[in-house]
Amino acid sequence: MNAEIEELYQEVILDHSRRPRNFGELADAAVRVHGDNPACGDEIHLGVKFDAGGGLQDIKFTGHGCAISQASASLMTMKLSGKNRAEVMEMLQAFHNLVTDERSEAPKTLGDLVVMRGVRKFPQRVKCAMLAWRAVEQALEQGTGEASISTEPA
Repeated sequence: MNAEIEELYQEVILDHSRRPRNFGELADAAVRVHGDNPACGDEIHLGVKFDAGGGLQDIKFTGHGCAISQASASLMTMKLSGKNRAEVMEMLQAFHNLVTDERSEAPKTLGDLVVMRGVRKFPQRVKCAMLAWRAVEQALEQGTGEASISTEPA
C-alpha cells in the first residue's frame, strides 16, 4: 500500500474515533451486549434493535478505548444497519479475514471498512478491531436479553 493511501486510511480511522457515528444509547434495543478487552481496556456496550425478519434495524454503541476499537465500532454500525442476519455474518467473516489474513482480498461489500486493513500488521490490535464485531455476533446469537463477551480466552 502506498504512503498516500495509508495516510488517508489513518485520517479516516482518526475521524471515526474522534467523532464516532451511531454513538449513544439505543433506548428501545432488543439486545444489549457488553464486550471488553481486559488486555488493553477497550470496552463497548452495543444496543441492537431487530426488524421483523430478524435483521439489524438499528444499532448503536457506547464505550471507550483506542482509536482502532472506536473507529471499527463506528464503521461497523454504519455498514450493518439495515442488513439481514446472513449479510451481517458474511461481513463479519470478510472483516475478520481483512484484519487477519495477508492473502485476503477485501470484498467490495466492506466499503469503507477496508481502512482497517492495516491492523493485520499489528496482531495485538486485531482484538481491538474485532471487539465490536464479536459483540454484534453475540447479539445475533442472543436474540433477546443481555450478554457479555470478553476477548480473553476462557
